[in-house]
Amino acid sequence: MNFTVDRADFGMLNGARVELIRLSNGVVEASILTYGAAIHSVRVPDREGQLGDVALGHATLAEYVDQPQFMGSTVGRLANRVAGGRFMLDGTEYRVPTNNGPNSLHGGDQGFDKANWQVLALDTEGAASVTLGHVSPDGDQGYPGTLNVTARYALDAANTLHVDYRAVSDAVTVVALSNHAYWNLAGEDSGRSALDHILTIPADHYLPTDATAIPTGELRPVECTAFDFRAPMPIAARVRDAGEAQLRIGRGYDHNWVVAHDIADHLRLMAHVLDPVSGRVMEVHSTQPGLQFYSGNFLDGSSVNKSGRMLRMGDAIALEPQQFPDTVNRPEFGSVRLEPGQVYRNQIAWRFGVQPAGNQHHSRIEGEAV
Repeated sequence: MNFTVDRADFGMLNGARVELIRLSNGVVEASILTYGAAIHSVRVPDREGQLGDVALGHATLAEYVDQPQFMGSTVGRLANRVAGGRFMLDGTEYRVPTNNGPNSLHGGDQGFDKANWQVLALDTEGAASVTLGHVSPDGDQGYPGTLNVTARYALDAANTLHVDYRAVSDAVTVVALSNHAYWNLAGEDSGRSALDHILTIPADHYLPTDATAIPTGELRPVECTAFDFRAPMPIAARVRDAGEAQLRIGRGYDHNWVVAHDIADHLRLMAHVLDPVSGRVMEVHSTQPGLQFYSGNFLDGSSVNKSGRMLRMGDAIALEPQQFPDTVNRPEFGSVRLEPGQVYRNQIAWRFGVQPAGNQHHSRIEGEAV
């Protein structure tokens, strides 16, 4: 396997250079931006061997800065929403920016997605990889403790793109990172909707939300609902079901599926996605217990992708492995607490392949018992 890593300029931000790092294994190519430690592109073959870019992104740095939509970004300190933009930690109330209605989203209005990360290492030994680093100072967006974060992206010989997030703090804090890549396996320039993808999520329960997208605390069974993806299901089949109150709240899917109840020390399957036209398949694996599935409900034509197409609802989907939303305020969901010197970790892997023409067999995936 011929692993290569290349660096290129992608623009200037506040006097600092933003870089694009291309990882290749000779079959698949992934490009990573230092801005937001973001996935910029992932080029993978279809069943005919034709390469297509399946990750949404922008052509220029200015578009990332001017139209922030977490496009491929690393999000934190806390991925997803914090109710009311506040939480208690050891008897002290902390307030963080409310940048999503009454709530805080993805770390605030100046979260990790808007930082220009530093290149710490490049490697081609066993995989094409880049390690990026970022230091979030004490009080950053209202969060306590100085947090040192790294993100190591690696493209291996099995056409799998990995990211290994790690973080260490000098004081008690909270942290839960994820990646907000938008995917369209038909290709970001294809003009075809990602809602035609066939999705499988091995989860028996999901978290319903209130009108502001904060989980109510209920773990609701997916059985006999529009949220049942244990067997392969086209996303479009039920995404506009007006009879489902939860879909009306989010204008589609924007919910957390309960794949497990613990953080694992090994990767486990979170989702399987198939584009039946191109035959491209993507499996998402992670060590985290939850999967936020977002059907691109608020893509409204205000931004364009790398191929110059206006992005509309359903042009891509996000599948974000993470701790459950608002866990910082719901101890029954687990814990996002990080002690000084303790290492936080989230591993995510996107495994790409193809389904041969005429192969329509799919097996049911069972979720873990609740």
